[in-house]
Amino acid sequence: MKLNTLITLGALALTACAPVSEVSRAAPVADVNRVLNYAGIETRLLDGDLVQFVVKMTGEPVPTDVSNYAECAAAQYSLIRGYGFARHVRTNVENKGGQWLGDAVYTISAALPRGLKTIDAEVIVQNCLEDKIPMV
Repeated sequence: MKLNTLITLGALALTACAPVSEVSRAAPVADVNRVLNYAGIETRLLDGDLVQFVVKMTGEPVPTDVSNYAECAAAQYSLIRGYGFARHVRTNVENKGGQWLGDAVYTISAALPRGLKTIDAEVIVQNCLEDKIPMV
C-alpha cells in the first residue's frame, strides 16, 4: 500500500472512534418552502412537577417539528413556574386528518434533574425564539 493510503485509512479509523455528543433537541428541518402552522398548546398539571403538553400543528410539519413545539412549551412553562429545568418523560406524535398532534410529558424542577433527556429551560426558550416557535 502507498503511504498516502495508509495515512488516509488511519485518519478514517481515528474519526470513527471519536465520541459523539448528544444534542438535547433536534435542529429544525431547513426547508424554507414548508408551511408550519402552530395551532395551539394545552397545558395540564398532572401531579406536582409532572406536566402534560398537548400541541397541535397543521401545514407540512414533520414529527420533529411537533416534538420541538412541545419542548418549547415545556421550557417556557418551567420558567413561568419559577423552575430552570425540565426532564422529558415521553412524547407521542400522530397525524389525524391533516392535523398533527403531540402529547408530551415533562417533569419540571429547580435543579438539574437526573436522566438523559434533560433540558435547560433558558437555553431552549432562546432557541425557540430564534426558530420562531411559539410558546405558552
